[in-house]
Amino acid sequence: MKHLVLLLDGMADYPVPQLMGKTPMECAHKPNIDFLAQNGEVGLCKTVADGLKPGSDVANLSVLGYDPAVCYTGRSPLEAASIGIDLKPTDVAMRCNLVTLSDETNYSEKTMVDYCADDISTAEASEIIEFIEQKLGNEIYKFYSGVSYRHCLVIENGTTELGTMTPPHDISGRVIGEYLSDSENAKPLIQLMQKSYDLLKDHPVNINRVKNGRRPANSIWLWGEGRKPSLEDFKAKNSVSGGIVSAVDLLRGIGKCANMAVPLVEGATGYIDTDFTAKKNAAINLFEQGTDLVYIHMEAPDECGHRGEVENKIKSIELIDELVVGPMMEYLDGTPHSILVMPDHPTPLTLKTHVADPVPYVLYNSQKTVKGPKTVNEKTAAETGNKIDFGPLVMDKLIGKI
Repeated sequence: MKHLVLLLDGMADYPVPQLMGKTPMECAHKPNIDFLAQNGEVGLCKTVADGLKPGSDVANLSVLGYDPAVCYTGRSPLEAASIGIDLKPTDVAMRCNLVTLSDETNYSEKTMVDYCADDISTAEASEIIEFIEQKLGNEIYKFYSGVSYRHCLVIENGTTELGTMTPPHDISGRVIGEYLSDSENAKPLIQLMQKSYDLLKDHPVNINRVKNGRRPANSIWLWGEGRKPSLEDFKAKNSVSGGIVSAVDLLRGIGKCANMAVPLVEGATGYIDTDFTAKKNAAINLFEQGTDLVYIHMEAPDECGHRGEVENKIKSIELIDELVVGPMMEYLDGTPHSILVMPDHPTPLTLKTHVADPVPYVLYNSQKTVKGPKTVNEKTAAETGNKIDFGPLVMDKLIGKI
């Protein structure tokens, strides 16, 4: 029996005025996902437990069958694992975004223009992070390059008691002052962010980007603090081997911490321009190598939600349906298999950030005959009355443990 998870990050949404009160899921042409819905179980799943923040870290751990209330130690440590950083128990890891801020003199009066610095390339970002490490790194602070705008800071003998270190994608278009932690422990980190602006505003990479009509990566932004994670081995927990296909360090880090296979996919960007076919091929390769369960994480709908890109969010769902879902269904045809299709959390276009609402899911099993709704979206999922109130149970249902 083969098992496939198709995780469309942030796909769920609220009614959008530009779409006449419909959601992207309602508007998207997704015949393959809808076929699975028509022949599978459709319902709502609560991936973010009460009291937890609706981040992709918490939500994806939940979908993978882990209880974040027990195993979650912070976002950045998972990304650090993907980068290959061996954290000591006394280390604190933090996510280090490269962002674009406006040019007011006072740092706190600047606006978060772009949380991802106009999708800065990994090569450009690596040059900037190396420069920041030279200028701001020391025996306490060590900066590590990741992918695109996503990087890591490790603090020797650090603390996670930092007040609220706000994710930059939560404050797009807002003045940053009220979102800078006022905790005494966070002051040195805020100072690092301020110093980074002075260092980066005239960096050659940024001068060249501006010249070419791109936004500069003119500041680092620190958030997502946490300590070394400990996840139960996925195969030992579930009696099936697993692999994760993803462009982002967070999911790759979760996979590594759970001893899952984590192939590196050339051309995977985490946005709508990603090479969806390459991700599909990587998933097939994992199955061909004998992997029992493959988890394909696709970030594009989430990124479009954060940017408020209505048409691109619809397009991302349609591209995934055409280039990933359909071909994977064709590949698995003739082999006993189960498929789970769902987002991890909603990323409403009207809010440009995550919310903790339950999300639609589709559970399809090639060996069971089930009659589901004609299409899956937020409304039809709610109308079925099917609910999974404890997110990690969705994995148990997929692999047949319950």
